[in-house]
Amino acid sequence: MYKILTLNNIAVEGLRHLPRERYEAASEIAHPDAILLRSHNMHDMEIPDTVAAIGRAGAGTNNIPCDAMAARGVPVFNAPGANANAVKELVIGGLLLGARNLASASEYVKTLDKTGDELKKAVEDGKKQFVGFELPGKTLGVIGLGAIGVEVANAALDLGMKVVGFDPAITVRNAWQLSSGVEMEETLDQLFQHADFVTCHVPLIDATRGMVNRDRLALMNEGSVLINFARGGVVDDAAAMAALDSGKLHAFVTDFPTPELIAHPKVTALPHLGASTGEAEANCAVMVAENVKDYLENGNIRHSVNFPEARLPRLDAWRITVANANVPNMVGQISTCIANAGLNIEDLLNKSIGDFAYTIVDVNGEPTDALLDELRSIEGVLTLRNLGKPVT
Repeated sequence: MYKILTLNNIAVEGLRHLPRERYEAASEIAHPDAILLRSHNMHDMEIPDTVAAIGRAGAGTNNIPCDAMAARGVPVFNAPGANANAVKELVIGGLLLGARNLASASEYVKTLDKTGDELKKAVEDGKKQFVGFELPGKTLGVIGLGAIGVEVANAALDLGMKVVGFDPAITVRNAWQLSSGVEMEETLDQLFQHADFVTCHVPLIDATRGMVNRDRLALMNEGSVLINFARGGVVDDAAAMAALDSGKLHAFVTDFPTPELIAHPKVTALPHLGASTGEAEANCAVMVAENVKDYLENGNIRHSVNFPEARLPRLDAWRITVANANVPNMVGQISTCIANAGLNIEDLLNKSIGDFAYTIVDVNGEPTDALLDELRSIEGVLTLRNLGKPVT
């Protein structure tokens, strides 16, 4: 029986993928094998030694100590792309909010304490201050062409916009899904120079913190619109407000309010609505539950942010998995130990990413405790799991 600790409400559609005969999931549970969460901050919590996997029902993992978990041999899973449609729709809404001044126009109407002809006159007189512009023919710059960025870029093309993108690390899969009408920029500065709108779709890491700054905003066309549904730190908010004051920016639509942003009349600040749809929450929960389940039962890794992709079909064999430091001769040492124990290797997969590696080994006989102890004693081994034969 696997024990799953839930730190937030996880959509029931996801929990249904953890069969009750093999899984116990609860918000209070001792010695959990895995943790499922959404926005809970794990950086200050004591994570039990029994935890073998952590699953984030969403894309961002800033609330999880991923590096510390990697050093313990614990993969952190997320759900990239499961909320892509929800965020894409919100970005399209952000384009319209910024171009047509919808939020400020709505607030104006709420101030009208009139009726009848007086109300009609006030509406007609007031609408002049909210004249906007249309999207067709305008250029949208998309920073980050992952699952969300690709959907945003393709949707903007369908609206008649010209789209330029920047992502030096775009995957082959995402490149195939990106419309041929999207033009790729070689640098971020070039993207800002050509854009009437800019939307951000990157994680918050050292390389992206403050990437939308004063110098880059100065490159944009006069009266442009900035949209940020990625992470708050990606945009230098003070620089964005200064650009609004100067007229360089016409509007800033963000999912990450601060007191200063809320007070600015040209900012539309939303309460982190990016993936806040029932469909997105269900999709994320299903994806991460399936990936955590596959790891616990089969040792396969898919959509981990701190360990490599590693998937090996199950044979009628005993399976051992090893998370280890990415150092020379690790596979050789593992193979030698298995051979010395009188077992044959039926199948083997070794993958690495950065400082860490992961090995799946299927053997033709049941590993003894002595073999498992010998494998654990290899310098650089972080965790070792004996998964036995596949569950039928």
